Amino acid sequence: MRNTARWAATLGLTATAVCGPLTGAALAEPAAASGLYAPSALVLTLGHGDSAATVTPERAVTLTCAPTPSGTHPAAPLACAELRAAGGDFDALGARSDALCTKEYDPVVVTVDGVWRGKRVSYERTFANECVKSSYETSVFAF
Repeated sequence: MRNTARWAATLGLTATAVCGPLTGAALAEPAAASGLYAPSALVLTLGHGDSAATVTPERAVTLTCAPTPSGTHPAAPLACAELRAAGGDFDALGARSDALCTKEYDPVVVTVDGVWRGKRVSYERTFANECVKSSYETSVFAF
């Protein structure tokens, strides 16, 4: 049941992020658009546990990077810039080598679902604890 609720929440947020720009003024003024672009709309979730299949998301944000950075992510422009620099490869977003974290095991799972530059994306990473997650030199996972 938890997995069904997670997927329902993720799909609902993804639909909102992808379809949101298609409402209101965006439909009324197509000439004002910046041209054709591949959609980049993501839903990021965070929860405590060993895997996304067993974790109940505690936080979820949307991140839309095309045509302009937006969404509920607290640092959308910076997160989009970092993803563009990494070519959309979430594994390329690395940890600082000088980070000092305890070795306690309190796993944090971050998931990403959606579309990046027109391609379907589904990503999951389990960090040993909150400090390890925060040690990554990226604002993408900082929400």
